[in-house]
Amino acid sequence: MQVCPTGIDIRKGLQYECIGCAACIDGCNQVMDKMGYPRGLIRYVSEHGLEARYDRAAMLRRVLRPRVLIYTAILLAIVVAAGLSLASRNPLKVDVLRDRGALAREAAPGVIENVYRVQIMNTDETPRRFTIDVSGLPGIKVVGVEQPVAIEAAGSKLLPLRLTVGAEAAPPGTHKVELHVRAVEDASVARDEHTTFILPKP
Repeated sequence: MQVCPTGIDIRKGLQYECIGCAACIDGCNQVMDKMGYPRGLIRYVSEHGLEARYDRAAMLRRVLRPRVLIYTAILLAIVVAAGLSLASRNPLKVDVLRDRGALAREAAPGVIENVYRVQIMNTDETPRRFTIDVSGLPGIKVVGVEQPVAIEAAGSKLLPLRLTVGAEAAPPGTHKVELHVRAVEDASVARDEHTTFILPKP
């Protein structure tokens, strides 16, 4: 009791004033050593362990029970999976939206144009430059965007984008196309987003 910084008497059991400094444990062990008695009169122990009179070896065996080991393995697996997910995440996000105001129009004789809005998000801590390409129809190409597109670290940019293709490239109707966004500095940082291209009837 004399060594306790909060002045409580540990002999009265658990008390809310205890700050867990363990000064009483150290003081008790020193006195027990001087008197030739075994240590551990005051120690950290659960109420169940106190009632069952578990010694140090018994408590260690209970800690190493199969259930505890299984829970530990599951927790480690979750931590490793979370770490791998963060390490392998793609810092590039791309959203493609069609311009509802102009689904399809003739940009020039024999050339059909569709208009989109593309949002590119760079979640990396370094600025990057991105190129935009398209595939899915013969001769389809990206116009109206100055490339490469520079985006600062942890930034995003909303771009108006136009795709053009010859009117005879495919039958009239809705066709699936794919936008390819690639980082100039690192080809592994890439996204492929699906959208549609509308060819009107003549």
